[in-house]
Amino acid sequence: MALTKETILQVLAPICGTVDVIEHRGETTFMIDKGDLLEAVRELQQNPRTAFDLLIDITAVDYFRRKNRFETVYVLFSLATTTRICLKVCLDEYDDPHCPSVTGIYEAANWYERETFDMYGIIFDGHPDLRRFYMPEDFVDPETAEPLYPLRKDFPLMGIPGSLPMPEKNPQY
Repeated sequence: MALTKETILQVLAPICGTVDVIEHRGETTFMIDKGDLLEAVRELQQNPRTAFDLLIDITAVDYFRRKNRFETVYVLFSLATTTRICLKVCLDEYDDPHCPSVTGIYEAANWYERETFDMYGIIFDGHPDLRRFYMPEDFVDPETAEPLYPLRKDFPLMGIPGSLPMPEKNPQY
């Protein structure tokens, strides 16, 4: 029997107070504050009413040129109730975003947080081994020496000077 959003809200209410809920195409997303993330995730995992025992994914969204540029997205699943939900956390930091690490609650978060750090530059405070996942450690802009993150909206689309050459444009198009 799937959980209802009301049951999940009852579990989150003592921790988060008011929670924004977004329902879209059969998926329910709960918007929570960054400061409530660890306690909310721990309660959703350990409370027998919710029992979200699997962390399916952690990723991020870059809303370039918006006040809160980044959101981290946590996808949780309960085997007991076959319920899947998303938690989203808005990050106030525009260029140097930080979010608490949930590796102490879900061990699988280690790899997901490293991937999100490598692609978006989101720093997961308290992560036991936060380092690049796909890109080399010295993947930086040769002009500014600032780290580059490929999934950020301000990543250079036509390649990085001094790296692999980009294919030439076909004049037919």
